[in-house]
Amino acid sequence: MTDRVATDHLRAQRALSPLVLWGALAAVAALLFAWRVGTQWPATLHSNNSNLDHVILFYSTLPRAAVAVLAGAVLGLSGLLLQHVLRNPLAEPSTLGISAGAQLAMTIASLHAPLLMERSQGLVAFAGGTAAVLLVLALTWRRGLEPVSVVLAGMMVALTASSVSAALILANGEYLFSLFIWGGGSLVQQDWGPAIALAARLAAGAMAALMLLRPLTILGLDDASARGLGVARHTSRFLVIALSVWMATTVAAEVGVIGFVGLAAPALATLSGARTLRQKLLAAPLVGAILLWLTDGLVQLAAGTGGERIPTGAGTALLGGPLLLWLLPRLRMFEWPHLGSAGTSPRKASRPWLLILLLLALILIAAVLALLVGRGPTGWSFASGGLLADLAAWRAPRIVVAAAAGAMLAAAGVVIQRVTGNPLASPEVLGVGTGAGAGLTAVLTISATAGLGWQLTGSALGSLAALIAMLAIAARSKFGTDRLLLAGIAMSALCSAVITATVAMGNAQSYILLRWLSGSTGQATSGDAWLAMACLPPLVLPLFLAARWLDILPLGTNSARGLGVPVAGGRLLLIVVAALLTALSAMVVGPLSFVGLIAPHLARLAGLSRARIHLAGAMLLGALLMIVSDWLSRMAAFPYELPTGLFASLLGGPYLVYLLARGVPRQG
Repeated sequence: MTDRVATDHLRAQRALSPLVLWGALAAVAALLFAWRVGTQWPATLHSNNSNLDHVILFYSTLPRAAVAVLAGAVLGLSGLLLQHVLRNPLAEPSTLGISAGAQLAMTIASLHAPLLMERSQGLVAFAGGTAAVLLVLALTWRRGLEPVSVVLAGMMVALTASSVSAALILANGEYLFSLFIWGGGSLVQQDWGPAIALAARLAAGAMAALMLLRPLTILGLDDASARGLGVARHTSRFLVIALSVWMATTVAAEVGVIGFVGLAAPALATLSGARTLRQKLLAAPLVGAILLWLTDGLVQLAAGTGGERIPTGAGTALLGGPLLLWLLPRLRMFEWPHLGSAGTSPRKASRPWLLILLLLALILIAAVLALLVGRGPTGWSFASGGLLADLAAWRAPRIVVAAAAGAMLAAAGVVIQRVTGNPLASPEVLGVGTGAGAGLTAVLTISATAGLGWQLTGSALGSLAALIAMLAIAARSKFGTDRLLLAGIAMSALCSAVITATVAMGNAQSYILLRWLSGSTGQATSGDAWLAMACLPPLVLPLFLAARWLDILPLGTNSARGLGVPVAGGRLLLIVVAALLTALSAMVVGPLSFVGLIAPHLARLAGLSRARIHLAGAMLLGALLMIVSDWLSRMAAFPYELPTGLFASLLGGPYLVYLLARGVPRQG
């Protein structure tokens, strides 16, 4: 009897501790809000400018707190519904491309239909978000909406949509800074309109979720059980997804893109003891509201009297990145087939070196055409003679730099995919490229006039730290695709938030980082070209010498050790080289190119499966892709120049989504 009482007491303590924790966090958020109001209330009563102070308090401070609470609750509920109906713990508006789709639709409407944007901003955002999520579902339907494939498709759709948005703005002569800040998600308010809109969405969404409680519960089961219980699976699923998209795009239309809340709130609600769907429907919005309210309070506290510099959306990522990394070993992943074992292995080329020679010829042709063919004030022209000599001094360095960066990213992608045995791994997916940006940010924060050598050192250390962190996390889960992908999302968002916060300050460092984020080769000089070509051979040669390791490591630790491969030392050497390659290439093309993910897949599809030939083919394909991207970035919107990295993602993103729909081949 005593044991039973002690057990009940222990269970009660365990059930109470999450409530105490969230109550304490809510109290901290409330105290921050009370401090903010307390600093303004006396001014409202006694200041000579009492009318202005009254307006600021009642039409900015109070609505902002309401928007933070309501937006967090809406995102928490939206994320929970998406995760439940798709049976995918990685699903949320950001990872499914919903927010990016809404952003693209609003960008197009702002440029070409401003009247529509003025009258129906929410409808425009909803149309964009719906189109994005429908594309993701269509591309992954054949795979049964497998969680990892859905998230990867969402990442590709989000990247492509974001690239198109930036390209449209730059092509129309606008400055990327405004788009960047909007994407950071600012909660600054001027009236109660957004709060009222969000409250209506939250009430409607909660009521609809309660009315659909039975079908939602059944949809959480497997398809066979849902079919046996008489639920119209597809109709119910699409209705719930439409409801989630409607709520999430309202937040995007009112305050911009705020990530992580929709992903973290349901996970934290589950970890806090919510077991049934009814409990989660209550807990997830509350957790989301507390998270965003607390984050916004901390952002305002950090701003002090000097004005707000960090958008709240960037603040959620600064908190959410470490939070997700901590959650990673605690999240239950579904035992569905991984992409690494999906699909069939591609055929092996009978004459691989003939393909290599063909790729070399294509690179030479592309480089010559990029050097000679272009647009000018009088239209298209074929440079020759004195004009060629003048243009070569500008075009040749950027062609060389783009090719070298593409080859470096492709080589790094091959290494990371083979070291992890994971076909979805790449410098971009794992946040290694943005890690280089975080390292660059740290160097520039110390000294805005830091030279190229210090910038390269900071980038290399940042990418190395991100890559080691990813591999350490992956090793704990035996390099599972789902864990590695989630860790990469968290790391990328964390590093991006650091960069966003620095860019938002608007100082000298901001413009350097903004130029880096755009990934343009327009500033490349002959010195940059010589540096890139000088660094490429010594970094790539060790990889060719370690080709045997790259062939054996995908077989697993035990097999590699049994075949005499120094597993720990070999992996460390390879990841250091991959980090250096990523840092150097990211300095040129920024973090948005997916060459490191696409080129290795293209090489494998061409039949280049053995490590040495795979590495050579991927490097050549990466160089070719970047040369073409650089030329198109100069020509597509002449006289405006688009970022090379963004254009590479525009070329590669749709192809990779198509590749995903067909099934990703296994590692060879």
